[in-house]
Amino acid sequence: MKTKAEILGELRSMLGDVFTAKASGESYGRLARAHGYVDGYMRALLDAGFVTKGELVEVVNAEREKSSGPAMRPLAELSDADAVVAA
Repeated sequence: MKTKAEILGELRSMLGDVFTAKASGESYGRLARAHGYVDGYMRALLDAGFVTKGELVEVVNAEREKSSGPAMRPLAELSDADAVVAA
């Protein structure tokens, strides 16, 4: 039987493949199939009580961040002129 660390490592690898395929412009069919595999794997882990939803969210966020960078980036400070235009 595999350990939790090994299973989460496999999930990380699968997610990395999906994010790489998306970034490289893979065809919709292949990308949808890859998403389906990952979704099914995560559902099985949840249904078996092997991981929590929070743990899965952390893994997905970490892998997405590796691929695409942080979800939010700090904005540069606005000059006074930019602030007036933005208002």
